[in-house]
Amino acid sequence: MHLRKRVLVTGGSGFLGSHLCARLLDEGHEVLCVDNFFSSARANVGELMDNNRFELLRHDVTFPLFVEVDEIYNLACPASPIHYQHDPVQTIKTCVHGAINMLGLAKRLRAKIFQASTSEVYGDPDVHPQPESYWGHVNPNGIRACYDEGKRCAESLFFSYWRQSGLKIKVGRIFNTYGPKMHPNDGRVVSNFIVQALKGEPITIYGDGSQTRSFCYVDDLIECMRRLMDSPDEVTGPVNMGNPGEFTIRELAEKVVALTGSRSKISYEPLPGDDPKQRRPDIGLARELLGWEPKVALDEGLKKTIAYFEGQLAAGLA
Repeated sequence: MHLRKRVLVTGGSGFLGSHLCARLLDEGHEVLCVDNFFSSARANVGELMDNNRFELLRHDVTFPLFVEVDEIYNLACPASPIHYQHDPVQTIKTCVHGAINMLGLAKRLRAKIFQASTSEVYGDPDVHPQPESYWGHVNPNGIRACYDEGKRCAESLFFSYWRQSGLKIKVGRIFNTYGPKMHPNDGRVVSNFIVQALKGEPITIYGDGSQTRSFCYVDDLIECMRRLMDSPDEVTGPVNMGNPGEFTIRELAEKVVALTGSRSKISYEPLPGDDPKQRRPDIGLARELLGWEPKVALDEGLKKTIAYFEGQLAAGLA
């Protein structure tokens, strides 16, 4: 049994945040969920609202926050290209000002703080698979730079606070994650493909579909985050968090069509700028330091995600 803590989760009503809030409540903690609802929905935490250990606060992390907590998970930032490219300046502010504000709060409270970093810090990698020691291959002024470079700057801030102030930090680099509560229109391949297949619409592949991704089911990812947060203080990260299984986008489309029984055809569109050609985590560090590796196979996770979206479509919510 964990000691009860008061935990702040920024971006707490987002896809990952809502699953993390539920997990923390299940462990007996108090949760303060903070979100500005730019790319998330209150419905994601609707089932948690009756829990007297859960509190929801509308707030934008680019402004300071004055609360009393024991631990902080900084997940606030739109994570899909459609959302983070909609207002690139605000995306950079969320990454950078948000990190500064949450680090300042952690410093005042002497609280441990987790940063949800991303595989996008590796850019379009020329090292494969990507270990944490790889510095990345990022276009600093491309259309994805607001997110990629924003997250890289946030990592730099975290390690600067750690070196300068002795702050207890944890940095996890999250690779493609999927599961229930994904936004149906976030432009990510898993949600895109499932919604298109269930509606019988053409499945849109950008490029020729040979680019690869690794897909981690959300429950596995949350387990990794919790293990990193509870690891000894000297384990700061960055730690890759993802499933090393590698699939082409075309393979994913074919799996979704098969699992949904859809008659959707595949259509091909031009590849967006700076889209990575391959992405796969080296999770040796997570195995070694956290004793973690993903348990949910892609087919099993896709079935659970398809069932969620079927429910959303039936309710007219997707």
